[in-house]
Amino acid sequence: MITKEEALLYHKNPIPGKIEVIPTKSTASQKDLALAYTPGVAEPCREIHKDPDAVFKYTAKGNLVAVISNGSAVLGLGNIGAAAGKPVMEGKGVLFKRFANIDVFDIELDTQDPDEIIRTVKLLEPTFGGINLEDIKAPECFYIEEELKKQMNIPVFHDDQHGTAIISGAGLLNAAEIVEKKMQDLKVVVNGAGAAAVACAKFYMTLGVKKENLIMCDSKGVIYVGRKKGMNPVKEFFGSKTEARSLSDALKGADVFAGMSIANVLGKEMVRTMADDPIILAMANPDPEISYEDAKAARDDVIIATGRSDYPNQVNNVLGFPFIFRGALDVRATTINEEMKIAAAQALADLAKEPVPYSVMHAYRLKHLEFGRDYIIPKPFDPRVLIWETAAVAKAAMDSNVARLRIDIDEYKYKLEAQLGLGRKVMRGIINKAKKQPKKIVYPEGRHIPILKAAEIVLDEGLAQPILIGNQKNIERIIEQQNLNLRGVEIIEPKFAANFDEYVNTLHQMRQRKGMTKNQAMRQMQSRNYYAAMMVHKGHADGMVAGLTQTYSETIRPALQVIGVREDVRIVAGLNMVIMKDKVMFFGDTTVNIEPSTEDLAEIAILSAKATKRFGVEPRVAMLSFSNFGSTKHPLADKVRKATQIVRQRFPDLVIDGEMQASTAIDTEIIDNIYPFSSLQGTGGANVLIFPNLDASNSASKLLQRLGGAEVIGPILIGMRKPVHVLQIGDFNEVDVVNMTAIAVLEAQAADIDNSVLV
Repeated sequence: MITKEEALLYHKNPIPGKIEVIPTKSTASQKDLALAYTPGVAEPCREIHKDPDAVFKYTAKGNLVAVISNGSAVLGLGNIGAAAGKPVMEGKGVLFKRFANIDVFDIELDTQDPDEIIRTVKLLEPTFGGINLEDIKAPECFYIEEELKKQMNIPVFHDDQHGTAIISGAGLLNAAEIVEKKMQDLKVVVNGAGAAAVACAKFYMTLGVKKENLIMCDSKGVIYVGRKKGMNPVKEFFGSKTEARSLSDALKGADVFAGMSIANVLGKEMVRTMADDPIILAMANPDPEISYEDAKAARDDVIIATGRSDYPNQVNNVLGFPFIFRGALDVRATTINEEMKIAAAQALADLAKEPVPYSVMHAYRLKHLEFGRDYIIPKPFDPRVLIWETAAVAKAAMDSNVARLRIDIDEYKYKLEAQLGLGRKVMRGIINKAKKQPKKIVYPEGRHIPILKAAEIVLDEGLAQPILIGNQKNIERIIEQQNLNLRGVEIIEPKFAANFDEYVNTLHQMRQRKGMTKNQAMRQMQSRNYYAAMMVHKGHADGMVAGLTQTYSETIRPALQVIGVREDVRIVAGLNMVIMKDKVMFFGDTTVNIEPSTEDLAEIAILSAKATKRFGVEPRVAMLSFSNFGSTKHPLADKVRKATQIVRQRFPDLVIDGEMQASTAIDTEIIDNIYPFSSLQGTGGANVLIFPNLDASNSASKLLQRLGGAEVIGPILIGMRKPVHVLQIGDFNEVDVVNMTAIAVLEAQAADIDNSVLV
């Protein structure tokens, strides 16, 4: 529960408000400033003057939306005015940025005159790629949006109307499918006659509900033909030919209740009078027209959605507006039309039928989630919404001829995936390479949900053939519970496997002079990690991914004992792929060698450079120290310097230098101006950092991840004879499992390449 004090402190500290403007270009030098403003800014101005569409090339217009309000209908607060509504508009901007990477200026207009709002917003058209109208009261909002859509050549969208309509429409489509009712047969009662209610009613009709089957109620009861009191042209449109005069009358035999009104207006008795399998969309905020508990107590066959996040089926507008605008902006749509809204609703409805990522369930502290009465709408934090809904909206814009750009939708989906983070883009490249030659990958922790969900993705992508280790009945039961499609996947229970005795004998032969008896070998081979490692050693699997529930040492020890290191290397090491906002770095060694020797450091650098190149990145290696090129005479600095020399002798074409401080390695101005003799000069700085010991590397990686917001993929185990990759213990994100699988497949593909050269 959020307290008043918490809310006020959040908006007050450390600086007032929730937004700031951050330059997207360098402003570090006088030349930068001259390019940003005068005289350099004159050139793009001239280009735009010649070609108005060039504004999308040289300015932020194509990714900039205005959130505009006069504060006349703010959330549940009413007409509190423009200034008081500003925190909400700032918050809307935060959601745009967080979910779709769209920049926002919030604009609060101090007027209640709809014509003044129209004139003002129309004059802003050169600045923005789209207009999001927010918290403007009905019926003025209908007139304002209608006029602006006529007068402007960019998308105009009143989220209070259409956002709720689209999200609840997706839920209605799925709920009707679950209860096996056709949209055209649904009898719908809409309670409320404000912006959201009117938009929902109209949108439901667009989705197939017949107007004669829809009754709208307001605070005075049913809106019927001939009613005089409290009417306006919008309400006149929804006048019903009915004898019902109250909400309770209207609900008798109704299939659907859609509420955008006030809390607790829908009683249990009313619900009991509805048709079989009633659908309730109780969307009043913060408290719905009927609580989830009361609706379920009234009818055990009810499907209920609310606006609350603490109950199933949340109707949350954040599932709509960021992605609708993202798709509209990316094809430079001139408007957001009905086809685009329908596409958004249908995409959400379709996504709800897909298997839910474990990371989403974990975020909501749910053990299970699948399409059904308590899951008809995707969760707001499902990252797939960006790809599904945005692409659907963009395609609909093109198909309905309101897009000024034509794009390839499949290629666009890959770009959208990259917007979820540079890590997604990097891993997509690795996955695409791996898919060209799939391999068999064994998972010792076969009964854990993230592994099983990852295996489903791996199969669907055509990335690898998963092999699951564990109790077959338990794994099959979990697969059925989670409704996963893992048909044909091999499940092995070690002690019952046909090759168990062969594996025991092999392990005993390998370890008998290291103190392992035959009985000990038998016990070890019943261990999932030992069995999986032996599968890889024997060539019955091409790689192994493990470590979800065990420590790093518990996972790596069996692999080292059974698979071992490559013949041409002395040690293994852990390499982390560290992904910042616009940069990919590789850190080694982050997990294995506590205090590496000179030769160890050289080996780590070589292994890291080879792995980096396999990922499609040309390595530029910096050997890190507290010293810059001999500036400090100390044995630790000498060790790093000597390691650098060893690597240069073995691979003279590799870009490598050291010893150097971390700031020197990544700051091109330091290299270019102070150490121009360095082989890193003019390269853009190092992208592979080799740390002098485990303390430094592990700490740097963890700090960047926790304080710097970096995404860390790994550790990637390098130097093994065959691919073994260790997951972070307790990491319940199946995407990480898929990533490590792709890396294992890529390593397996490269296993037959001559590792004596830097490939």
